[in-house]
Amino acid sequence: MNALSAQYLFERVRRLFGSVPCRLQVAALPWRRIDDGVELLLITSRDTGRWILPKGWPDPGEELCDAAAREAAEEAGVSGAVSRQEAGRYYYAKMRGSGEEVPCEVVVFALEVDAIAEKWKEKRQRKRKWVTPQQAARMLNEPDLCRLISGFGVNPRRSAA
Repeated sequence: MNALSAQYLFERVRRLFGSVPCRLQVAALPWRRIDDGVELLLITSRDTGRWILPKGWPDPGEELCDAAAREAAEEAGVSGAVSRQEAGRYYYAKMRGSGEEVPCEVVVFALEVDAIAEKWKEKRQRKRKWVTPQQAARMLNEPDLCRLISGFGVNPRRSAA
């Protein structure tokens, strides 16, 4: 194991078992078929403008996959068939306005897009962009998510069952 792998593993363990408990979020992985494969839809975050997946907090009693589909509609203006099976998980540190870091575990659900709205709830707050899985992996900041997306691009049906 090289130093970079060891640091990555240490960071994952710290986030999982550190002093602040992980909060659970859900994300949609919106995708569509194109002639030579698939494209994924990324959106910008409202605060930093970096590229992310639509994600957020599930409501009490809400199925996680349904919460992911709701986030995709609100943040990206897309809807479609959401997988009941998770595509994977990733971890990141959410920065609060106060500067506090909150460790989050994000459960990702594939959503095969069949409708793209011209108007949606957060249209004025975000940009959206269709990209290949390879492009998405270069645009995103979370290593776990990049690995998940790279695997998804190879076989989207396996994750979208």
